[in-house]
Amino acid sequence: MTQPIGIFDSGLGGLSVLRYARERFPDEAFVYLADQRWAPYGDRSREEVFSYTNLAVNRLIELDVKGVVIACNTASDVALERMRELHPHLPFVGIEPAVKPAVASSRSGIVGVLATTGTVTGTRLRSLISKYAGSCTVLTQACPGLVELIEDGLGDSQQAEALLSEYVTPLVAAGADTLVIGCTHYSFVADRIGAIAGPTVMIIDPADAVAKQIGRAMTMDGTAGGTRYETSGDAVRMRRQLQEMFDEESAVYPSR
Repeated sequence: MTQPIGIFDSGLGGLSVLRYARERFPDEAFVYLADQRWAPYGDRSREEVFSYTNLAVNRLIELDVKGVVIACNTASDVALERMRELHPHLPFVGIEPAVKPAVASSRSGIVGVLATTGTVTGTRLRSLISKYAGSCTVLTQACPGLVELIEDGLGDSQQAEALLSEYVTPLVAAGADTLVIGCTHYSFVADRIGAIAGPTVMIIDPADAVAKQIGRAMTMDGTAGGTRYETSGDAVRMRRQLQEMFDEESAVYPSR
């Protein structure tokens, strides 16, 4: 029996990773679990994030996944290494802000990172900056409120535009010529970020790189395709969100 690939996020942001993964591996089956009951993770304590991630991973294991993608920067920062220790025979793929390629691409020597509060204050981002920044200046910008708007399908709203302008404009004004999308939710407003930043600013989104890593970490042997969606929140609401955001008519099941 073909085992699916499990992808987990606090909400809909990880769908950006799922989108690239399905393009790269169309014959693979996927399970996407959105922990919408507790989203967003970015404002929660590390203890809470670990607990929620552990529950989600255990649910994916119940569904007999061949590997788990933690498609959430905050959850990857808090729980990825511990999950690998707890489940040594299960491949895990995490996501992190693409500081290394951003530094390599920057001409001005100034890079901006847009992320949740949890990622900005977390240990992983600080470690990446320390390891890869070199003489480059890396500016971090927490973006409170943005995940909630995207979850509510308001990524194109004036509210979202105002928040994006508030978060992006100071980074560009400070000389950043490269911006890193440090939250998978923000992938859905990457075009708006680029429009505000201007044509000379490069936007780096790690979602496709994560999809590539899935191919390196897991054996691709699927013949079924298809995606099962689960949420810890309102299944009817998520089904509507999938239709509105992706024009996808799919069943959504409660995860627990």
